[in-house]
Amino acid sequence: MQTTPLTEQEIQQLRAETKGTSNKIHFNNAGCSMATDVVVGTVVNYLNEEASFGGYETEAKYSEQLDKTYDSIARLINAEKNEVAIVENASTAWALAFNGIDFKPGDEIITCEMEYVTNLIGLVHVQKTQGVKVILIPNDEHGDFSLQALEDAISPQTKLIAVTHIPSSAGGMIPIVEIGKIARKHNVLYLVDACQSAGHVPLDVKEIGCDMLSVTGRKYLRAPRGTGFLFVRKPVQDKLKLIFMDGFSTEWISETDYKMRADARRFEMYEKNRALMLGLGKAIDYALNIGVDRIWLRIQYLANILRQQLNQIEGITVHDFGSEQCGIVTFTVTGIESGEVKAKLAQDNINVSVGLAKSTLFYMNKNHLANVVRASVHYYNTDEEITMLCTKLKDMLVN
Repeated sequence: MQTTPLTEQEIQQLRAETKGTSNKIHFNNAGCSMATDVVVGTVVNYLNEEASFGGYETEAKYSEQLDKTYDSIARLINAEKNEVAIVENASTAWALAFNGIDFKPGDEIITCEMEYVTNLIGLVHVQKTQGVKVILIPNDEHGDFSLQALEDAISPQTKLIAVTHIPSSAGGMIPIVEIGKIARKHNVLYLVDACQSAGHVPLDVKEIGCDMLSVTGRKYLRAPRGTGFLFVRKPVQDKLKLIFMDGFSTEWISETDYKMRADARRFEMYEKNRALMLGLGKAIDYALNIGVDRIWLRIQYLANILRQQLNQIEGITVHDFGSEQCGIVTFTVTGIESGEVKAKLAQDNINVSVGLAKSTLFYMNKNHLANVVRASVHYYNTDEEITMLCTKLKDMLVN
């Protein structure tokens, strides 16, 4: 069935429901999107009720709505509710999954050149401390991940395939569904970092075939900062050791023993910010109401326009590679350092970010990039905002 594009009327309504769009042009959605007014109101109202009636009492009042956040997450990624844990961010989710794996000396981990800095630190750590070998699959000359190279790299020692779907500082994408088919074929654990993906592109963990998937709320989901979640496929949950445990993560405890919960909430701790949980659920419901397939269509449209306009400006080099590209657009401006570009644009109420080499180290080193300007579009951005950004960049090059 063909995806219906967002209409101009819908876009204007969505912008009207996000007060930040009235005074800022926000192209830093890969860092943190602007939250909708309803998400902000949900969090603030909950905190006000806590202040008025007590934290535990307010939690009891909203217990049903809090629990529905798990249902919303499950719908978003086509998972089962008992496969979802709510945590503070994608790095926490990724670390809980990765460090829960029982690595042995000689085990091999296969990763991609788009891997994020936090994940890379984890890979280097087990390489140094546990005698695990990390194998990198570089992108080919077109900027695409090589599925054949992955097939060739798998051996009896392969313990894990860990990839980042959409990188922090590049516009390409990794073919996570095709990688999942190879992982299942060889019965290898498969961990996907979907930090930049959720709310950006449609995600279906059953189609992806991943065992674990980590997500943050603050980026394309437009949820509050300090929110995220972890998906762990039900058959894999008992295979992961727990890094932390408390009374919430257990079903029962005696003076000499305990039994873990039978669902993914075993990876959570009891104490968390309930106001932010509600905000996360509200943000996910907002995205689902629009339709993530429609969001993805809109993001592709805007990103394509931005790349086309940037490519027409002499003195600007776009650094995005690969046959499938996302809403993150990276570029450099001749003679002007990326941090200075960001600062100059900020003076005109235009938000962009700077992608540092360490954030996507394999990729940036390979392409000899110290940093890039990162402009990441979302569905509430407009053609006019893109034109304004490009006009300001042209002015910088002239002046």
